[in-house]
This record gives sequence, C-alpha cells and structure tokens, in this order.
Amino acid sequence: MPVLVMKFGGTSVANLDRIRRAAKRVGVEVAKGYDVIVVVSAMSGRTNELVGWVEETSPLFDAREYDAVVSSGENVTAGLMALTLQEMDIPARSWQGWQVPVRTTSAHSAARIEEIPPDNITAKFGEGMRVAVVAGFQGISPEGRITTLGRGGSDTTAVAFAAAFGAERCDIYTDVDGVYTTDPRICDKARKLDRISFEEMLELASLGAKVLQTRSVELAMRYNVKLRVLSSFEEQSDEAGTLVCDEEDVMESKPVAGVAYSRDEAKLTLLSVADRPGIAATIFTALSDAGVNVDMIVQNISEEGRTDMTFSCPVGEVARAEAALGRAHEAGELNFAQLVADRGVCKVSVVGIGMRSQSGVAARMFKVLSDEGINIKVITTSEIKISVLIDRKYMELAVQALHDAFDLDRAG
Repeated sequence: MPVLVMKFGGTSVANLDRIRRAAKRVGVEVAKGYDVIVVVSAMSGRTNELVGWVEETSPLFDAREYDAVVSSGENVTAGLMALTLQEMDIPARSWQGWQVPVRTTSAHSAARIEEIPPDNITAKFGEGMRVAVVAGFQGISPEGRITTLGRGGSDTTAVAFAAAFGAERCDIYTDVDGVYTTDPRICDKARKLDRISFEEMLELASLGAKVLQTRSVELAMRYNVKLRVLSSFEEQSDEAGTLVCDEEDVMESKPVAGVAYSRDEAKLTLLSVADRPGIAATIFTALSDAGVNVDMIVQNISEEGRTDMTFSCPVGEVARAEAALGRAHEAGELNFAQLVADRGVCKVSVVGIGMRSQSGVAARMFKVLSDEGINIKVITTSEIKISVLIDRKYMELAVQALHDAFDLDRAG
C-alpha cells in the first residue's frame, strides 16, 4: 500500500481530546488505503517542563542524560496515540527512535539523522499493522545512547521518514492552516498560499517564519519530499493547507512570494579595525568559537589601513560576542578602536523565486521604505531574497508597507 507520513505538533496533541481528534484524521487516511507513519511531538509545554527539571537538577548537566529525559515527552504521546487508534480498531503500535532505529550522529541535543532503515516498520506493515506511531525528535547514537535533534526536530523526523519510505506526501499538522505571505498577526491582509517552492520556504524559515523548521525544509528539498502544512483544528479537504514543492509545480508568477521578519536582532560594528589579510577570519573564528550565530556582514572600504566591520546576530548573543571580541583584542589577535552594539534593530526580508527573472524588486523595496521614513542600516541579498536591518520600532510598518507594495494580498 502507498505510505503517507503525518506529523502532529505539540498543540495538536496537547491533551487527550486533541489526540483523539488527530487519531480521527489518521483514520480517514487509513480508510483511503494508506499505510500511515504518524510522527508526534511531546504534548504542548511538556518539553519545556522536562528541560526545566534537568536544569534545576544539574546546571552543568550530562548531555546524554539530558536527551534521555527530554525525549520522554514524545514517548508518552506516541503511546497514547497508539492506544487511541487501537480503541478505534485500527492496528497501530508505537515506536521509539531506537526501535526503528533512527540512526543519528553523537551530537547530543543537536544530533543529525544519518539513516532510517525501513525494514522493521515495513515488516510490521506486511503483518497487518496499518499505523506506525513514531516518537519524533529522537534517535540513537552509534554508542547506543538516546539522542535528540534540537528544537523543531519532529518536523525533521517526519521528512526523513517520508524520504526513507518513499512516501507519497508528508503532512505537517500544526496550529496554522498553511503558509502565509507574511505573519497574519501583524498584517491583516496576509494571504494563505496554495503552493510555495522549497527554496522560498527555506528562505522564509531561515529568515524568521516559524511554520516549518529549517532543517526539515532542507531535507525535503534534497529528497524531493512533498510537504503539506495544515491545521489540525479545521475541517480538511484534499486541497487544504499549503503544498511545499518543486519550483516548476508553483503556479504563482509574482516576483515576491512573502515578507519575513526577525524581531530580536542586534547590529555590532567594530570601528577602525586594522585592515590586513586574515582579519575577517580572526573576527568570525572568535565569534564562532563563542557560539555566536552571525548573519549579515558588511565591511567598509579601507582607509589608511583601517576599516569598519559590521555584522548582525540575535540580540541574546550580544554579550557573548562582546566578550569574545574583547578577549581577542586583549590577546593581541585583533586591533580595533571601539565595538558599538545596537540592540534595537530587526531584520525584514522579501523572498521570491521570481526575482531571478524580474528586475526592480530591490528598487521598489528601498523606495517603499524611504517613503515611510524608514532608514536602512544594512542590506544583504541572495538570488531570491533581499534583507534589510532597520530600527525595530518600524518593523510592523515595514512589513505591512512591503506586503501592500508587492500586492501579496492578491494571487498572481
């Protein structure tokens, strides 16, 4: 029988009533003739609770035991979902990561999936099981220890299973009914997209859109797994939600597909840095070693052997960045006059595969921001996106103005 993967996030399985609702959706697909792999997250709020217990018990915790504790939330959900399906007379059983097995790297709390052999689950399907309920977010290391995949890891688990089993589709059930042109909470004209390309979804996810985890989209694009994002709280049709698919399957022709934002950004500038070969490597190696996630980078033209270097990072990582660069300065590895941090900025981006073939997107974006009196601090571009850093107080205005300027409230 064809295989379908269905993933239910924490809000979709937050209590027994919601688990029953999700199980009914699984039953509909079983009735259509699918063998179904259901990937579940922990009940909403449970992972945070488990993390809190670990940190309270052992501030300098063993990462292997951390994974053993926090992975238990998904195990509970998987067992409850399997029991619910059995009560509906649907042959189902739960699978923990090590039972499949989901083989991962040894990087505890941030492991990557290396292999999912389909043999065990396929054999059970052959014996009459119709639903395999898999605990998401977890796997097993080469050393035989439980591992977890990091935040959003259940999305990645679902896509990996779809790739491993050649699934017809991977349905991601969440608390929104699809992918929107921007965040409907700050722009009431935001429109749900019927389809979006892998590349556009990957850019939107990496630029702040929270619908899908970035690694899951990367995996789907690599293995050409069709993803569908749906709400677990609304009645469904075959055309419900948003399909994330190949570029050639996207119908819309607009140059811009969506506007994304990241609220909590910071801009740091090293003033009067000694301009010599290897200076950028020195700066960003120090930041990398300190675990600072650098995004936008701009270097000014050198004058008299000195230059300015500007970069952005999450506002919560500014202190680490300042400490790392300060240490490099004191050690004589880095020579600069001053480090200036601006914690009051945000990043706003426009994304669209249509930018490859249509000119003028940057000009229109900058004109719109200028007309609204919004000053651009930093600009970066790629083939299908343009991002700017602006003052955080203008974020909502910028998103709404750009959404209007590119007519995103209307299908194209």
